[in-house]
Amino acid sequence: MPEGPSIVILKQELASFKGKKVLAASGYAKIDLSRLKDKKITAIKSWGKHLLICFRGFTIRIHLLLFGTYRINERKNSNPTLRLSFEKEELNFYTCAVRIIDEPLAEVYDWEIDLLSDAWNAAKVMKQLKKVPDMLLCDALLNQDIFAGSGNIIKNEVLFRTHLHPLSKVGKLPLKKKKELIQEARQYSFDFLEWKKAFVLKQHWLAHTRKTCPRCHIPFIKEYLGTTQRRSFFCNNCQFLYE
Repeated sequence: MPEGPSIVILKQELASFKGKKVLAASGYAKIDLSRLKDKKITAIKSWGKHLLICFRGFTIRIHLLLFGTYRINERKNSNPTLRLSFEKEELNFYTCAVRIIDEPLAEVYDWEIDLLSDAWNAAKVMKQLKKVPDMLLCDALLNQDIFAGSGNIIKNEVLFRTHLHPLSKVGKLPLKKKKELIQEARQYSFDFLEWKKAFVLKQHWLAHTRKTCPRCHIPFIKEYLGTTQRRSFFCNNCQFLYE
């Protein structure tokens, strides 16, 4: 599943489509495609894992889910969920969720919890964490109402950087460790973005998919943890369990 930094990269790749008119819309997305015809894109935005293609009065939200892909000015040998055709260009989105948002985006999204947003607010994220004292860290870092844009890579790498065990409970963390967790989630998201752009992201992974702890030189534990049951890679020696 593409994480927030990958969606920011997609947003940047689509920036040149702002101001262009959609001449035709097709695909199997269950939306009213006729609403898009002859409409100009007013902005390309992102929130967490959502790509937002804005028009006057409504927005198309695209979520690439686990296996979604996209193509700019080229096609795959499969039917798109959504194809937007312009005068000389086209956008194709595959295996994704598409919906129309009619409300103003400010009423739908809280930009203060988006890890890569200029409006990100550490105090707001702390407030969200305090609401879920019994939540496991492996679930909290995947919760889009707390860390919008965070995914499994960010989860594993942030927990390793902060020496925190994924089965620790949010409410058991000392205040200093909560603050460290919040700041590291933000910092790693920008590191992720930089490395992804340079095509070197995997080279910088310390925990995600790794077999050996680079600090302790002992085998990592790999388990499917929490209510999310996503893969966790962690060291039982240097990642402390707060329970």
